[in-house]
Amino acid sequence: MNIVVCVKQVPDTETKIRVKDGQIDHSETKYVVNPYDEYAIEEGLRIKERLGEGKIVLITTGPERAQDALKSGLAVGSDEAIHLVDEAFEGSDPYATALILSKALQKLDYDIIFCGKQGVDEDHAQVGIILAELLDIPHVSVVTELEIADDHKSIVAHREVEGGHEVVESPLPAVVTAQKGLNEPRYASIKGIMAVKKKVIPEWNAEEIGVEKDQVGLDAAKIAFQEVTLPPERVAGKVFDEDPVQDAVKVAHLLRDEAKIL
Repeated sequence: MNIVVCVKQVPDTETKIRVKDGQIDHSETKYVVNPYDEYAIEEGLRIKERLGEGKIVLITTGPERAQDALKSGLAVGSDEAIHLVDEAFEGSDPYATALILSKALQKLDYDIIFCGKQGVDEDHAQVGIILAELLDIPHVSVVTELEIADDHKSIVAHREVEGGHEVVESPLPAVVTAQKGLNEPRYASIKGIMAVKKKVIPEWNAEEIGVEKDQVGLDAAKIAFQEVTLPPERVAGKVFDEDPVQDAVKVAHLLRDEAKIL
């Protein structure tokens, strides 16, 4: 089975966010693999192990540093990786990102495509779904359990919905977006980390995948950020430590007049 996993590099959620001139300042940002993509990679690995055959190809779009995300996926057992990189891709929104991925995927053999359900940086949760539409194949999103049919031609997926879950059957090929709980991602071994150093990750640009540069990037974006600001600083709390009865009255007034709770 040919398995493709779309991977994104995102800022570590522990990184302190800095804003400069109305934009996020990434100069001191630490980057990691998008956590939801780790579930996608792990599911691909588990399918390959259960079937006893197959190939897992990781694919990402982003600047040179994005190769670190691919290397992380290779270190845990993925077979190959492809880096889609071109200055024209910078600033692409979810639609353009899905378009870039779809053009590259047209050059690959795939039976199932995994994505994380969303990126933790912008939380769009759109790329996987748009990708399926551009490839004209089914998709199942927010998946927490997955079964491959014995003939490898269909899947049964359990997915989260508001107030419960659905069980969906879909033919392959299809796009599946992974939710937390689908599995428990493994850690890379020392052997895996060392093996990555010998692997060459090919880079494909806009011309090589056949995408027009005016279709991608910031100028083609259908979503535009007007301004980025930090949340206001939290106001120091008020402490009441005098007469308990009077303190209770003061708290009640604050809850009613300021917090508008009562």
